[in-house]
Amino acid sequence: MRKLIPLLAAAALALTACGSGDTGGGGDTIKIGFIESLTGNYAPLGGEAKKTVDLAVDQINKAGGIDGRKIKLITLDDKTAPDQGVLHFNELRSQGVTAILGSTFSNVGLAVEPLAERAKIPYISLAPADEQVDPVQKYTFVVPAVSSKYAEAMLQYFQAHKITKIAVAYDTKSSYSVAGFAGMKKYAAKYGVTIVEEEPYETTATDFSPVFTHVRSSGAQALVAWASGAPGVTLAKQFPNSGLKLPLFMTASQASKLWLDPVGKASEGVYVQSAIGVIGDTLPDGKLKKSIEEMSVPFKEKYGYEPPQFAMDGYAGVKLLAAAIEKAGGTDKEKIRDALESLTLVTPTGKYTYSPTDHSGLKPTDISMNRVKDGKLVPTEWSAERNAATAKAAG
Repeated sequence: MRKLIPLLAAAALALTACGSGDTGGGGDTIKIGFIESLTGNYAPLGGEAKKTVDLAVDQINKAGGIDGRKIKLITLDDKTAPDQGVLHFNELRSQGVTAILGSTFSNVGLAVEPLAERAKIPYISLAPADEQVDPVQKYTFVVPAVSSKYAEAMLQYFQAHKITKIAVAYDTKSSYSVAGFAGMKKYAAKYGVTIVEEEPYETTATDFSPVFTHVRSSGAQALVAWASGAPGVTLAKQFPNSGLKLPLFMTASQASKLWLDPVGKASEGVYVQSAIGVIGDTLPDGKLKKSIEEMSVPFKEKYGYEPPQFAMDGYAGVKLLAAAIEKAGGTDKEKIRDALESLTLVTPTGKYTYSPTDHSGLKPTDISMNRVKDGKLVPTEWSAERNAATAKAAG
C-alpha cells in the first residue's frame, strides 16, 4: 500500500509545501478537521464514528470547550476513496485547522498521512493499519489498536487454549487485513502457533466455498478471517454450511450490529474480537468503565443500541486530541504534537500511553476475545478475567 502513496499524493504536495503557521481558529473557536467515509463501501463504519465524534465535540463544547474555546468541527466525506481523502486534507489545511481526525478506512489514512507529516499537522487516525505508525511518524497517532496488536491478542488466546494449527483467510485489497495477516505471521511462532493454510481473497469475493475446501484438508484447529465490510458478513453466513467442524474467529471489524444483524443466526458461537469498551457493561467499576458510560449511555439513548467498535474509536479520538490541546495550552501544532507523544489517558477503548517510540498507545490486553451468544458479544471466560485486570490497572 505504501507504494501507492506517492501516486495519490504527488499532485497535492505543492499545496502542502507552504508554511503551517495558522492558528487553528482564533477567538472563541478551535478548528478541527474530520475526514471520514460517509458514503461508499465504508459508510456504515464511518457513519458510526461520526456519531460519536459529534457526541464528544458536543459534550466538550457544552462543558465550556477547551480552556474556554469551543471546538468547530469541519467534517468532509472521503467517499471511501483515498484520492478524496487527499483533496479533503488540502481543503482542511487551507481553512487553518489545528489538527485532523482521520478516516476509518485504512487506505485513506495511508494516503493522508504523508501530507500531514509534510504539513506538520497533528493527524489522529481512526484506522488500524500498522504502516501508519510502524515506523513511527512524527505527527501521526493511531486510535484503534493496530492490526498487529489484534493478531497478537488472538495468538495469546490460542496459546492459552492449546490451539497450535490455524488457517487464515485475508482480504488482499484491505490494508487492515493485510497488516493483520502479517502480524499473525510475525508473532505465530512466539506463541507456539503454526499457520497451516493461507487463503487470500479480494474484497469483491462472494463465494468462500473454495476457502472452506482448502481449510478442510489443512489440519487446522481454527479458521481466522481478516475481513471488513461485506466479505466479513458473507464468509460468516456461509460458514455454517461449509461442513467445517472447527471454530471461526473474526476480528474487531465484526464487533458491531453492522455485522451481527445481517449475519443473524449464523453468528451464534463465532468468536469476535473487540476493543474492551464494546463489552464495557461486563467490566468492574472504575475509571475505564466510567469513561465508557460517558459515551455509551447518551449514545444508546439517542440511537437505541450499544455503540459498536467504530463508535468507540471516534469518541476516543476526540478525547485524546482535546486532552493534548489542553495540555499544550493552545493551538500551537508542535506543542500539541509533543503533548500527544507524552499523553496518558483513559478512554472508552482503553488506557493510552503514547511515547516517542509508540504512536499507537494500546496493547493486546486492551482487546477482548468474545463469543456470540443470543446475538450479543459475550467475553470468553479467559478474556473476562483479563479484561477485569486491565480495567483495574486503568484506575
